[in-house]
Amino acid sequence: MLRKLSLLLVPIIVFAVVVYKPLATSQPGPSLRDPAHEDLSRYDYPSLANIKWHKHFVRPEESLESLFGNDWPYVARFNRIDRRHVYPGMTIRVPDDMAACRSYCPLPQEYAPAKNYGKYILIDLTEQWMGAYEHGKLAFSAPAATGAAGHETPTGLFQIDARDKNHASSLYKTEDQSAQYPMDNAMRFHVGPDNVAYWIHARDLPGKPASHGCVGLFDEGMQKRVYGVPVNPVLLDSERFFEWAGGEQVGYAHDDAKDAGEAAEEIPKAGGAEAGAAEAVAVSQETAEAEEAESAPVEVGQGSARGAMLVRNSAMVEVRGAIPKYR
Repeated sequence: MLRKLSLLLVPIIVFAVVVYKPLATSQPGPSLRDPAHEDLSRYDYPSLANIKWHKHFVRPEESLESLFGNDWPYVARFNRIDRRHVYPGMTIRVPDDMAACRSYCPLPQEYAPAKNYGKYILIDLTEQWMGAYEHGKLAFSAPAATGAAGHETPTGLFQIDARDKNHASSLYKTEDQSAQYPMDNAMRFHVGPDNVAYWIHARDLPGKPASHGCVGLFDEGMQKRVYGVPVNPVLLDSERFFEWAGGEQVGYAHDDAKDAGEAAEEIPKAGGAEAGAAEAVAVSQETAEAEEAESAPVEVGQGSARGAMLVRNSAMVEVRGAIPKYR
């Protein structure tokens, strides 16, 4: 009797689960609430309005390489994400036309404000993208990870005034707390009134604004050194920008500016781009001359820029827009 009853109950329970709670047996999908913002398709990038793409929910057995073969770097750039941060449960954008994806760039091929400069970096916060311009023409570009909400990267016109190929954060550590967070190929473009320094540097790219104000670029070489993955580094944008930006060495930094970690206020543009550029150049040169006249570097506070090479005549840096909305 008990056996017959159990045989009767099993199909009833299965029927109840499937009919009344279908999600318990359905295929996994993105969370509707998504508190961690793992659905990258919900970030609103204006450049994607006229590009056809579809969502893909990443499953446990999948990776960018297994899904897209040799085209994985283009899909990674399309999503502003590195391989290390693609994991099961995440939703990514997949372009319908892979050929078009290979040439995707949300920045203009020509940019008038950059015409009078040999090297000009444009950072678009809304697109989470960074371009290298030479006399107004785009030489190359790459996705970026800028300041998250509450730690926005300051906007305005600046100039790179310090460089450090092997820089490390003075405020933040790696995930396992074993070392200071690496900031390879670092280029300082601004020091705020609160003495917080903002750099362009190698960083993890999680597919969204994620920094404390700095601007991060792909560098799988740094990730392999620190985390052991990926085994074969491919995306090395921070190295490319660092070598391209250049600049004349005028000394070494020994200030006590902290790396970006506090909420950054928006820096207004005074007198338009022309005036802003002249002011940035003047400030950079005055700073360089003052530093060069000082004695040997001293041990100070956070010392975030200590040992970095001071430069002049390096690339101009324009930061524009606001971080993308999450729909």
